[in-house]
Amino acid sequence: MGATTLHSRHSVAQRILAGESLIVYRGYLLAIPHKWLQAHPGGDLAILHFIGRDATDEIEANHTEDTLKLIPRYSIGRVELTDGVWEPFIPPIATGWVRRPGASGKLEWYREAAEAVSTEDTKFKPSSSILLVSKDENSYEASGPSLESLKHPPSSLSLKTQAEHSKAWRELHQRVIDAGLYKTRYITGYGPEVVRYTLLASLSAYAYAHNWLIPSAVFLGLFWHQLVFTAHDLGHMGVTHNWAVDRIIATVIADFIGGLSIGWWVQNHNVHHLVTNHPSHDPDIEHLPFFAISPVFLESLWSSYYKRTMKFDAFAKFFLSLQHKLFYVVMAFARFNLYANSYTYLYKKAFDTRRARGGSWAWRLEIAGIVFFWAWFGRVLVGCGSWQKALVYLLVSHVVTSPLHIQIVLSHFSMPTGDLGPIESFPHRQMRTTSDVICPESLAFIHGGLHLQVTHHLFPRLPRHNLRQASQLVKAFAKEQGLTYNEFGFIDGNHEVIGTLSLVAEQVKIMGKVASVEAREAIEKRNGAASGGERCRHLNGNGNGIHEKQA
Repeated sequence: MGATTLHSRHSVAQRILAGESLIVYRGYLLAIPHKWLQAHPGGDLAILHFIGRDATDEIEANHTEDTLKLIPRYSIGRVELTDGVWEPFIPPIATGWVRRPGASGKLEWYREAAEAVSTEDTKFKPSSSILLVSKDENSYEASGPSLESLKHPPSSLSLKTQAEHSKAWRELHQRVIDAGLYKTRYITGYGPEVVRYTLLASLSAYAYAHNWLIPSAVFLGLFWHQLVFTAHDLGHMGVTHNWAVDRIIATVIADFIGGLSIGWWVQNHNVHHLVTNHPSHDPDIEHLPFFAISPVFLESLWSSYYKRTMKFDAFAKFFLSLQHKLFYVVMAFARFNLYANSYTYLYKKAFDTRRARGGSWAWRLEIAGIVFFWAWFGRVLVGCGSWQKALVYLLVSHVVTSPLHIQIVLSHFSMPTGDLGPIESFPHRQMRTTSDVICPESLAFIHGGLHLQVTHHLFPRLPRHNLRQASQLVKAFAKEQGLTYNEFGFIDGNHEVIGTLSLVAEQVKIMGKVASVEAREAIEKRNGAASGGERCRHLNGNGNGIHEKQA
């Protein structure tokens, strides 16, 4: 793979501290140019989270064979291994460090957040975890990460065992490839899907033409609900397996028909797949002030994705204390949050020079798609006859899509969020933080085939119509490796999620009670001190404050 220079761990660390983006791939050291880091179709965070780490499994799981052939051009030599294994560093972004242009225009280290290394060793905060919090503006500011900050905390995991899991996953991946499971079943897979989409859209249009507004809104919602599964596949390059073709089709579906940004979704979803269930890095579990699935969120964590502090303020305390009761209510309106995230992303991209691959055509196509969506959907709402009917149509069509949002969270909300550190292998992390929703094959279309989330997370690009067959191989793999394959029914999954939300809600209530007791004790103590001062003045007959101070 090109250069044969052997790089020691120390030299790799020094180069990372100097600002280079280095990752390990099959024993080789890849140097990612800043220009490509910014242009990466999966977003720069997908790379930044693996600086100093072996990203072999993540790279091969998320890239096509044609893309993998381009990797040697970034190789600058091999790395020094210990017993055939690369011992990972902590990526700078994991401790709050990023590179950005300074006053001179050159890239400099900038600390966007402070690290909070766990002093505990609990289910939610294992000793290996590193969470991010807001930095103290008044504290001493280092000029960049240090060699010490690159060292990972002690982990309960064995590097050797994790390497064995990784090796076994690659062998499994080859079996999946040899079985032809990456081949898209256009006729038997997507054929019935297209018929279903067409039927739902036609029923919505027919009902609307006859002024049956509620049925029309219901069918439109079901149409969106089903169509988004194909947009998901396209976002993973799981249909034609060609980035440009899949992105164009995905934009038509997501933006033109659904009013949502596929660019935002892909960037968000890629990060979710790579740092699944990490409180400071996975945007799919960062929902303050409405939801918190771990008590660690009550510490006002910093999000490396949203670039803001997820404040546990009075507003959050109120909602989180009721989150298990408000879960389905919030989920009913979740689509509106997708609009907000989509349009925020597109707005920021308007001022971003990193629109990359293929220039800015993808962004322009998305903007055209959003305008088109609100033109046709706006016309539908106006045609309802009154603003009251339009509001009902809007709400019904959007609430109908809520089962999709519930399904999405079932596979992760009740799973562990503790960070086991960079030593944890790709397959171990995905199987630890993800679960399937058990579903009869005849009803799989309701879940879009994505109820098989464990297999999907191990092989994101796999066409979803092949997930069931692949899941049998994954279950055998889990048994061989001593890993747990998590799965539960839809009802049980809902109970698990509500239970998780209830647990955190109870923590919020306990914190409120403790704060209330402490406040009451402080008031009583202050009142007691004041009473003592008054008594002292009365007994001594002077008010000069001397005895008051002594009291």
